[in-house]
Amino acid sequence: MTVATEVLLIRHGKTEWNQHKRLQGHSDVPLNAEGIAQAISLAETLRRETLHAILSSDLQRARDTAEAIARWHTLPVQADPALRERCYGAFEGMDREAIKHQYPESHAAWYAGDPDHVFPPGARPAESMRTFYHRAISAILRVGEKYPGQKVVVVTHFGIIESAYRITQYLPLDVRCRLPVSNTSINRFLVYDDNIELLRWGDDAHLAGKVPPVDYPRHA
Repeated sequence: MTVATEVLLIRHGKTEWNQHKRLQGHSDVPLNAEGIAQAISLAETLRRETLHAILSSDLQRARDTAEAIARWHTLPVQADPALRERCYGAFEGMDREAIKHQYPESHAAWYAGDPDHVFPPGARPAESMRTFYHRAISAILRVGEKYPGQKVVVVTHFGIIESAYRITQYLPLDVRCRLPVSNTSINRFLVYDDNIELLRWGDDAHLAGKVPPVDYPRHA
């Protein structure tokens, strides 16, 4: 067995589109003031951990969150487009009510959990859930393969983290996953061979409220 890699999957800090519940996908939306503060607080929390690499989605909301962490470590931020959020095509920039009104058939397929449905194209072609899921899991496994026995931070997006959770809980793609993933929350996994194992979920004690981490969340 390959020596396991500890991978900290971290969601980027908050953006204005997060604030207004607009789908972001591949749209390159920056952190807002709260998101910047979250990134700084996250970085201070991780400053005493021994990290061997810092990776990030190439979108600025993830990259800027990762750069805040890197300031406490002598490590560069390695940007990887494979760590981007799912591309939502025409849905990007819209909230769910607008999608339901303008694209009722696609909205219905989305909520029915059809893993092969592809949303209408926008500035970029959309990804089906299945296509995105395989991209996400492949990207995480590559991190484990590249850094065996080390601890790596990966700053990414809700969908990538949800995909990692799905595989650890054996959740099929047609099952809707009601999963809270706070901005800048730390989610710890072990990655080895072709396996991803959940260690600790949802550590966001560095945010206001000091919510304690949950070791094993339950799917609802």
